[in-house]
Amino acid sequence: MSGRDEVLVSVEGVFKHFPIKQGIVFKREIARVHAVDGVDLRVHRGETLGIVGESGCGKSTLARCVTGLHPVSAGRILFEGTDITRLSRAGLKAFRRDVQMIFQDPYGSLNPRRRVGSIIGDPFAVHGIASGADRKKRVQELMELVGLNPEHYNRFPAEFSGGQRQRIGVARALALRPKLIVCDEPVSALDVSIQAQVINLLNDLQDELGLTYLFIAHDLSVVRHVSDRVAVMYLGRVAESADGEDLYAGPRHPYAAALLSAASVADPDEAERTERIVLIGDVPSPIDPPSGCRFHPRCPKAAPRCVREDPELVSRPGDRADHLTACHFPVEPGERLAELQAAIAQVSTEPDLPEVEQ
Repeated sequence: MSGRDEVLVSVEGVFKHFPIKQGIVFKREIARVHAVDGVDLRVHRGETLGIVGESGCGKSTLARCVTGLHPVSAGRILFEGTDITRLSRAGLKAFRRDVQMIFQDPYGSLNPRRRVGSIIGDPFAVHGIASGADRKKRVQELMELVGLNPEHYNRFPAEFSGGQRQRIGVARALALRPKLIVCDEPVSALDVSIQAQVINLLNDLQDELGLTYLFIAHDLSVVRHVSDRVAVMYLGRVAESADGEDLYAGPRHPYAAALLSAASVADPDEAERTERIVLIGDVPSPIDPPSGCRFHPRCPKAAPRCVREDPELVSRPGDRADHLTACHFPVEPGERLAELQAAIAQVSTEPDLPEVEQ
């Protein structure tokens, strides 16, 4: 295999739970936060996989598991066939040469007391690759690569704008020429015009260096622009995963359809044709997630089966093999979910939901 047919990262049945403890002297676990609850994903070499979902759905926690910053509670993560969840400290250090991260906040992710040259040069220092004049040369080359003036090597982060600070973060992530870069909402803290510059930079670097991105964002228009494939997460699980254009053209999971209906659209005519789906209720607590399908308390197509059975993430009849949906009653072409949602809102006080025919 070669190119985008080769799997670089394979996430298999990954769980990440955070214990909630009570007590002063003797602490005991009273509950768990189900941040990531059985996720399966694949990232192919050279592609951009976008992960979207509401705040608290587990996408950033999943990203930190992939980079090794969070140990998993169960499951495994394979990077080029090696299970990183079982690596020794030395093995994990070597692995981190190939996987880097661009953080959300360009202000908080840079030490304000250190000069930019030292910040970008940290990966060289940590891994003992270059020092002295050689390190300075490499850092200045990285600064030029991301569109910064190499002569500003000795400046502090406060002397740069928000967009320039994010470029510093990009340069630091590129220092060791990684194979995978996890972008955790890298443009959400930037102005719209600066967002476009950073996204174009990331696209250019991917083409030039053959990078693979795991791109996390809540802005669906950004994800549509940068991603080859998209995975939609809800309450710790993947609800739908598909090729980007395929997903945006016809989402099959009711949650994905509602999420995409809220995306901003530049074309006024297309925006007018878009069916706006307003979800009822709040996201359930990840401490005590619902039984069966996690989305059923808010779903316009919910039925008793959805409460009893947890749907598998599989390809549905009529979909492409790589279009996976975790739903017992996926959205059909031309189906008006907004009308169903309005009907559910009127009978939301009734104890039982009507069975939906398959």
